[in-house]
Amino acid sequence: MTTSDPATDQRLLRPEVLDLGDVLLRPWGRRLDLPGGTSAAVMAAAADPEIARWNPLRDATHRAGAEAYLERADSRWAEGGTAAFAITDADDGRLCGNVVLRWTDRDEGVAMVGYWLLTAARGRGLATRATTAVTAWGVRTAGVRRIELYHAVGNEASCRVATRAGFPYEGTLRASYRYGDGPYTDEHLHARLASDPA
Repeated sequence: MTTSDPATDQRLLRPEVLDLGDVLLRPWGRRLDLPGGTSAAVMAAAADPEIARWNPLRDATHRAGAEAYLERADSRWAEGGTAAFAITDADDGRLCGNVVLRWTDRDEGVAMVGYWLLTAARGRGLATRATTAVTAWGVRTAGVRRIELYHAVGNEASCRVATRAGFPYEGTLRASYRYGDGPYTDEHLHARLASDPA
C-alpha cells in the first residue's frame, strides 16, 4: 500500500451505495444489515458449491469466520485499497452476490475486479451489470486506469461475464492461482482500460 496522505490521495476507494435500479451495491462491513443477519448471509454464500469452487470464502462457513470477513471488509474500506460491495435486491434487501474492486498497483492506476452470485441470482445479468458499474465507479471516483479480471480457465460463466462487461481476453496465466485447497490452476486474464469505449 502506498504511504501517502489519505487526505490528499485521490486514489482512495471510499464507501458509497451504487443504485442499479433493481439491485443496490452496498459496502460490505459490520454496519451492513441484511435480512436474517449479515453473518448468516455470508455463511450461506460460503456454503454455496459454485462460490466455494471458484471464489472460496475461506473459513466463512461458521459465524466467527463470517464476522472476520465483515471486519476485513471494514478495515479494507478504511484503508481505501479495496471496495467490496454486497449486491442486494432493491425491494427486500436480500443478498444476491458480491462484487469487489481492489488496487493491485495504486501508483500505476491498476486494479482488479471480481464477483460471485448466489444461485437464485444467476442468469439475470447481475454479475455483468455489477462489474460494469463498479468499474465505471472506480474510473470516475479514484482514477483507475486499468482494470484486470482473472478467472479459472474452466469457469466459462465468468469468461462470459468478462466479455459482456467489456473486458477483452488478453492471455492465459499458467498455474497462477490456487482455488481453495486445490492445485494451482491456469487462469484467463481479461482487462479493460479507462479509455476503452463503454
